[in-house]
Amino acid sequence: MKLPLALLLAATLLAACREEVTEAPAPLPLTEEAVSFFCQMNVLEHGGPKAQIHLEGLPAPLFFAQVRDGVAYLKSPERDARILATYVSDMGAAPSWNAPGERNWIPAEEAHFVIGSRAAGGMGAPEIVPFAAPDAAEAFILRFGGRTVRLPDIPDDAALGPVDPGAFLETPS
Repeated sequence: MKLPLALLLAATLLAACREEVTEAPAPLPLTEEAVSFFCQMNVLEHGGPKAQIHLEGLPAPLFFAQVRDGVAYLKSPERDARILATYVSDMGAAPSWNAPGERNWIPAEEAHFVIGSRAAGGMGAPEIVPFAAPDAAEAFILRFGGRTVRLPDIPDDAALGPVDPGAFLETPS
C-alpha cells in the first residue's frame, strides 16, 4: 500500500516541478492586412524578405517589412512580451524579390542568413536575407556578395547599425 502512495506522491511532485512548455504557433500567411510593426506600412508594398514574430498573449504576430527590422526587434531589450516563435521568408522558395511568398516561412533558428550583401530590403536599408538551403544562400552570395551566418551570429551592426546613404545597394530581380 505504501509503494503506490509513494509513486503517486512522486508523480505529483514531478508534475508540479515541470516547466510549462508553450507550443510555438504556426506562421500566418502573408496577406494584404499585414502591417509592418515599426513603420505601420503595408508589408506587401515593399519587396524583399519578411519576418513575423509571435509574442505570448498576442493573437496575431508582429510583421516586419524587412528581416533586418525583425532581427533588430529580437536584439532589442525592450520587447512587449515573451517571444514564442520567429519566422522569416525563405528567399530560395520565393517567386521573386518583389514577391517573397505568402507561405514559404521558415523558423528563423533554422535559416541561413546572408549579411553584408549589396541587396536592399523593402525599406531601402541593407537586408539580412534568409534561406532554408545553404546552397541557395551561396548562389545569392555569388550574385550580391556577403557571407552566411546563423541567427545567433548576426552581428548587432547588421540590424542596428546606421545605414550609409551613399552605399551601393541594388534590388535583386
